[in-house]
Order: sequence, then C-alpha cells, then structure tokens
Amino acid sequence: MKKIKKGRAVFSVVNYMFLSLLALLCILPLLTILAMSFSSATAVAAGKVTLWPVEFTTMAYQYVIEKKEFWTSLLKSVERVLIGVPLSMILTILIAYPLSKEKEQLRARGVYVWLFFFTMLFSGGLIPGYLLITNLHLMDTIWALILPTILSVYNIVLMINFFRGIPKELEEAAIIDGASHFTTCFRVYVPCAKPSIATLTLFSFITQWNSYFDGLIFSNFPSSYPLASYLYTVVVKRDLSLLSIDEIKLLSVVDDRTIRCAQIFISLIPIILIYPFAQKYFVKGMTVGSVKG
Repeated sequence: MKKIKKGRAVFSVVNYMFLSLLALLCILPLLTILAMSFSSATAVAAGKVTLWPVEFTTMAYQYVIEKKEFWTSLLKSVERVLIGVPLSMILTILIAYPLSKEKEQLRARGVYVWLFFFTMLFSGGLIPGYLLITNLHLMDTIWALILPTILSVYNIVLMINFFRGIPKELEEAAIIDGASHFTTCFRVYVPCAKPSIATLTLFSFITQWNSYFDGLIFSNFPSSYPLASYLYTVVVKRDLSLLSIDEIKLLSVVDDRTIRCAQIFISLIPIILIYPFAQKYFVKGMTVGSVKG
C-alpha cells in the first residue's frame, strides 16, 4: 500500500508539473501578444517586449477602433455565430436522436450511420464546393459561410453516444404518457444532455468564429469577409489594397506588429469570455459522449 501511495504521489507531482508547463505554453504567447499591443512602436521594433508592455500606449487600439473594416468583419462574424451555432445544434440533435435508437426502432439506422461516416473520410473537394455555392447564388452571403460548416459528424457521434447513455425508462415513461418523438427529444433527452450540448456548442462556436478559409473563397469583396478572414489578410497576407492612404501613412508612425497584436487580442476576447462558463460542462460532455455504446 505504501508503494502504491508513493507511486500515486509521484504521478500526481509529474502530472501537475506537465499540465502546468502545458498551460504556460498556451498562456505565454497570449501574454506576449497583449504586451506588444500595449507597447510603443520603437520598443517592439527593438525587440524589448516580452511579457510586459514597454512604453505603455493605447495607440494601436485607437487605430483598430477607428478602422471601419475591422468592425464590419466583426459584425459579420457575430452574425455568423448567432445564426450558425443554433442551427448547427438543432440539426445535430435532430440527427443524433433517431440514430441513438436500436435497429428494431430504426430499420435503416445502419445505412444512415455509414452514410455520415463516409463523409468523415471523403469530401467533394474545394472546386465542387465552390461551384455548388456559385450555382446556388450564395456568393458574398452569410449562408455561404454557414452552410458548409453547419454540421459536424464528430459532434453527431458524441451526441449519439450521450443520448444512448440516458436511461430508456425515461423515454418509455414519456411515451406511455402520450409524448411524441419530438416531445421526448426536446423535453426528456435535451434537458438530460446539457453537458454534451454545452460542449458541442463551444466546439461549434469556435468553428464558426475561427474559420477563415471559406471567407476568402466564398467572398469576392473584403466587405464580406468575416473577422478571421480579415485578420488573415492583415496578419499573413498583408493586403495593402484594403488600406486607405491615410492608414498607410499612419503605419509609418505606428508599428504594424502592435496593430496586428491588438486586432488578434480583440478577436480572442469572445472565446476567452465564453470558455470559462462552458468549462464545467466540457469534461463531462467529452467523457460521457466519447464512450461507445
């Protein structure tokens, strides 16, 4: 028993050290970005900024706040999240509920399962997807950003396994009382699946918020870019055609890296605010939903 206790103590120490190191590796880049966004251009150019602002200034944030294109793309991303996340969760629940039943209750269950599984391995490709969006006349619309990413088979699998873990007696009692399948789904299963729903909602939110490539493909004009696509053009691609003459002159005074750091940190604020509230459901939703029934 003493050897077991010593082994567990050693494992706990090593585990906490590893997790603390992993947490630092995730937090330190954010602190560096935050420090650079509040530092002066000369300090950033000289490489003096590490984890604390040098020559504190808010000029980068003033530049971002006054930039119309940033707020336009931000509103586009907010619209995408407000529409895409609820639709994604409704479709996930409506698909996962019948697929969580046995073959006796849904005869074609195996066919549907293999159909969804096939989409996890193969896709139509970029060009057919672009042609589909074009032929549907969805270019430069919010639906071109939402529909291709609205459904995740991985989320469906997690929800199916969570539903299968709910006692069948609850469903039988609801059916005896005269409840329909829709009533049973939304009044019995959904309230019991709050941890899984909160977890998948977080996944869907991150997918819709951070997706940038579809905005570049399905938007012909920068005014239609979501925030992630706009930041890509600013941080990676650095498309000067999106900047006015006055903004280009301002970049000669304000360091470009401080502005990019300010934009990146502002875009991270929604995720930073939402994640702590969903954290208490995250572990339970992942562990229960990942167990194969």
